[in-house]
Amino acid sequence: MEETKKSLNFIEHIIEEDLEEGYSNDALRFRFPPEPNGYLHLGHASSICLNFGLGETYNAPVNLRFDDTNPAKEEKEYVDAIKRDVEWMGFKWDKECYASDYFQELYDWAVMLIKSGKAYVDSQSSEAMAEQKGTPTEPGVDGPYRNRPVEENLDLFERMKNGEFEEGKHVLRAKIDMASPNMLMRDPILYRVLHKAHHRTNTDWCIYPMYDWTHGQSDYLEQVSHSLCTLEFLPHRELYDWCLDQLVSNNKLRPKQREFARRNLSHTVVSKRKLLKLVEEGVVSGWDDPRMPTISGLRRRGYTPEAIRNFADTIGIAKRENIVDVSLLEFHVREHLNKISPRVMAVLNPLKLVITNYPEGQEEWLTAENNPEDESAGFREVPFSRELYIEQEDFREEANRKFFRLKLGGEVRLKNGYIIKAESCTKDAEGNIIEVQCTYDPKSKSGSGTEESLRKVKGTLHWVSTRHAFEAEVRLYDRLFNDENPDGHKDKDFMEFVNQNSLNKITGFLEPSLKDAIVGDRFQFQRLGYFNVDKDTTAEKLVFNRTVTLRDTWAKIQQKN
Repeated sequence: MEETKKSLNFIEHIIEEDLEEGYSNDALRFRFPPEPNGYLHLGHASSICLNFGLGETYNAPVNLRFDDTNPAKEEKEYVDAIKRDVEWMGFKWDKECYASDYFQELYDWAVMLIKSGKAYVDSQSSEAMAEQKGTPTEPGVDGPYRNRPVEENLDLFERMKNGEFEEGKHVLRAKIDMASPNMLMRDPILYRVLHKAHHRTNTDWCIYPMYDWTHGQSDYLEQVSHSLCTLEFLPHRELYDWCLDQLVSNNKLRPKQREFARRNLSHTVVSKRKLLKLVEEGVVSGWDDPRMPTISGLRRRGYTPEAIRNFADTIGIAKRENIVDVSLLEFHVREHLNKISPRVMAVLNPLKLVITNYPEGQEEWLTAENNPEDESAGFREVPFSRELYIEQEDFREEANRKFFRLKLGGEVRLKNGYIIKAESCTKDAEGNIIEVQCTYDPKSKSGSGTEESLRKVKGTLHWVSTRHAFEAEVRLYDRLFNDENPDGHKDKDFMEFVNQNSLNKITGFLEPSLKDAIVGDRFQFQRLGYFNVDKDTTAEKLVFNRTVTLRDTWAKIQQKN
């Protein structure tokens, strides 16, 4: 039987067409070009998977190139975080490049433009330039400095480079077409004065190139074959090509820019500017807060790179933007964690349970399977005693026939242990149940092989022995925003939709096997969800994050459809 061939996305179709038209496979080279002005988020994860995935598909090199042209917003911290995230995602880059590597070449090319009459120094205010640029329906008009003599432009540009002017005094603009229907072609700014120390070049430069002057030229210098951008850069393609027209030689490969749609995720924002606002205003603890859609935040929360890559593969590459339900991401997280996570027992909302016919002071160790999805995971021993904790919601005095947990007069099985029957309960002065008294069937032990042990009951509860359990801080996370599209309201600020109850810290009681857990370890707390050990863990206190619940919302959505 022939293996089903995976269908190609439209980017792959473009590459295949280029190969058919004479492109050499050896000429293929891709790049991932983040700006180091924040941490990478899920939108970047899709771009990472696209570019590095193409590299794997075509056995082509992929550069990691930092678009570090704005020292006012960029930091080495962000560079280090980006490299860490790409590596964690499971990808390796061929060359580590920086736009700042090319500052001299970019400057020299800008001088060449001035000499050929295709660039000039403009001394207008930003407000004046915006006014004379026109509107989408009205052409712009030439500014008063558009026809400055070449020699004067060269002198001013060199003095800009030498730091003789304050910020905003002069800019270098390309001389293209002030009547172009594409407003980006109406003499775009190529350089501005910035007296800021750069994280790599320090104070060597007092002028910095704009993105549109840097992007295509950097691709050209690195001989990138296909420069893949999100859809908002589609209007920039004409300018990308114009810039390349000024310097491309016949014996070198000419890069081509192509665009794909950004995939937005429900109940979140992926603008670095807005994510930074969440950090600066203390809504979250930092860029790696587990509620953030940053790769660092998802890693800290317990997501796996495999789950994120599977998610990116599922949503694919498209030509139109849309909002992807966050439940689909959570589905892939559950899918992978289910395969790799050891099963353990923890109680987060404890209710004391006393087995009155179990001998006082006695304890035994029960055998528990670590992961039914992985035979090699083996087994462990968990302690059992007369007094246990169960979840409060697992007991009711009275309940209908559809309640399969513990109720007075009813029976359930304790996971890996015995069948118990609730006989009575104790309440405090406010009427809250504080203890349940039960009896157990000594012959019903799981795995004993006796006829009694095969007796079936509908409910199975997780538990921990009060004598052996230890306390840990457990952080329960909810979605950071209450609204499906917090960024989609023109008349409201996205901050209005912040979920004030997105984090709940509680004390959990855990089985003793977890005492040796280390930062990053992942577990399934049976019947509660998937959890991992947070970096805030100390020798005195373990801290667990809830990665995702066990409820599979996405699967339910698919069933309805």
